[in-house]
Amino acid sequence: MKILFVCTGNTCRSPMAEALVRKKMPEAEVRSAGIFAGNDGKANPKAIASLKDHNIDLDHHSHPVTHKLLNWADLVLTMTTGHKQSLILQHPNFQDKYFTLKEYVSETDKKIWNELKQAYATYEEKRSNYIQENHLKLDNSQLDAKLSDYLKDDLQKIQQLEANLINYDVSDPFGGSLKDYQETLAELDRHIERLIKKLK
Repeated sequence: MKILFVCTGNTCRSPMAEALVRKKMPEAEVRSAGIFAGNDGKANPKAIASLKDHNIDLDHHSHPVTHKLLNWADLVLTMTTGHKQSLILQHPNFQDKYFTLKEYVSETDKKIWNELKQAYATYEEKRSNYIQENHLKLDNSQLDAKLSDYLKDDLQKIQQLEANLINYDVSDPFGGSLKDYQETLAELDRHIERLIKKLK
């Protein structure tokens, strides 16, 4: 399995993710790159220090995302939805490989999405049936008011499910304290554990 991690500048999140996979799953081929990365930039010292706390050495030089790298990878895991969208726009030929890291490893969200699809379908069905049954009996403003009241619980259920959807972005520690980098590393570590389970 050839995995490419992608973030913005390839100095914090994606090199940390790459280093974690190298340590935990040495049989995987793994690299990282950045949407706006220059060539040969050094990893952020706080990213290096955070990994050092976990006995992982990071000797890293930044790389921009290239056609060649995307061609090499079996799986491209981005740190945010924005990174994924940028890749789709800039390199559309590889979009079957693109996922955010969280999206790729999340099972919870699939369940919520299925419930949401069902809730949307139920809402639409109830809405169209109600309109069909009452459009001749009520004028438009009465119909709208009664329809809102009739569908209130369904709408509330949809809003609750939407609120439970995962934010697919890994937090960006850039410009923050060492603690911010440690928190991002802990977040990455949780998702990398799930990634390894899924790949094995």
